[in-house]
Amino acid sequence: MASNTIPSFPITVEFTGGLELLFSNQRKHNIQVPEQDSSGAKTNISWLVDHLCNNVMKDSRKDMFVLHNSVRPGILVLINDADWELEGESNYELQKGDSILFVSTLHGG
Repeated sequence: MASNTIPSFPITVEFTGGLELLFSNQRKHNIQVPEQDSSGAKTNISWLVDHLCNNVMKDSRKDMFVLHNSVRPGILVLINDADWELEGESNYELQKGDSILFVSTLHGG
């Protein structure tokens, strides 16, 4: 019997600098990522941010993480320890075993 499931792979997502508060105070998340998004394109960081907001984040303050459908300014995104600006930002295509780190540089006072 054929299966209609899309192949997936594991990645690790971490939150620091206070962002973990938006994700049930859990810093590290192991996530299974489909190889393709709903349009058939390779899954990228943009897909991941949407997935995190809709499926992982339990806090209602999504605006603390995203602004205009992208990661909020003031949040560093590291892909395998490299700044996402060097990797194509939200267009970076996720790979098996990737480590994605979101670091808030914004602190209330």
